[in-house]
Amino acid sequence: MESEDNQILDASEGAKAVSLYLHSLEVERNASAHTIRSYATDLDAYLRWCSSKGVTPLKPNRRALRAYLGYLSAAGYERTTINRHLSAIRGLFGWLVVAGLAQDDPTTTLNGLKKHKRLPHKIPPSEMARILAVHGDRVIGGETREQSISDMRDQAVLELLYASGCRVSEASGMLMRDLDLAQRQARVLGKGSKERIVPLHDISVASIRRYLAQARPQLAAGVSSGEWLFLSTRGNRFSEDAIRRMLRETLKEAGIASVYTPHDIRHTFASDLLEGGADLRSVQELLGHASPSTTQIYTHLSPSYLKQAHATAHPRA
Repeated sequence: MESEDNQILDASEGAKAVSLYLHSLEVERNASAHTIRSYATDLDAYLRWCSSKGVTPLKPNRRALRAYLGYLSAAGYERTTINRHLSAIRGLFGWLVVAGLAQDDPTTTLNGLKKHKRLPHKIPPSEMARILAVHGDRVIGGETREQSISDMRDQAVLELLYASGCRVSEASGMLMRDLDLAQRQARVLGKGSKERIVPLHDISVASIRRYLAQARPQLAAGVSSGEWLFLSTRGNRFSEDAIRRMLRETLKEAGIASVYTPHDIRHTFASDLLEGGADLRSVQELLGHASPSTTQIYTHLSPSYLKQAHATAHPRA
């Protein structure tokens, strides 16, 4: 009976520590709601595993933590997911030590699993055209169609993603004041709060103008929507998860069996620019990459870019 009481006490202390840590992420580090939800889910899974195995969650030895990672692997989780779980646990114990609530960080000697190198998915032009036609004012072939309010918004979002290569978080977080349609450009707030200016082509500008003139006023009617550019049907910010769901539904309507994400549209933007003759440095700036090495992965998708670079630079070409 005493052993069961101790386990309940350990579980209670673990849950309390996790709660304090998540609060710290929100208040002290200004972490996004998405990050906090992810950490909460992963740490809850860790606490439940500890409870099932009789492991003290705040005082595990390294063998126990390795066993937990092994459990996740045996359960079929991807390496990236397992590393995310480990990152959440590392963050918790790092905070415990700094806060004086623990003397030892048992995660210091643990290494994450090596990630499989995955090339980005480039969406073929024919499929990209079908995706962009689902919510547009014209179907493939040129016939006009009547757009709903949500069609106008979804079309503006998809055209912006493909026109600018911005991340889904950047599109969701864009404000009205970030747009300069007269100059056909937008200001994007990227990782690390770094700003960049991205140009927009005429089709994207036209889609955004139509959305602003006809759709956004109705979506914002009767609610305090703030300055978010893209709004949900309830007048709130059109969230990252909502954009992802919208794209999944768009793929179904387009009759596309492949599973694409908003980030694949970003990949396609970069690849199309390179194949069209853009230099790597320019694409790096447009994507908001801190290092050219991050951008170089897109050259794997562009044989014509590699041939052009070879023909230009090789002394015997």
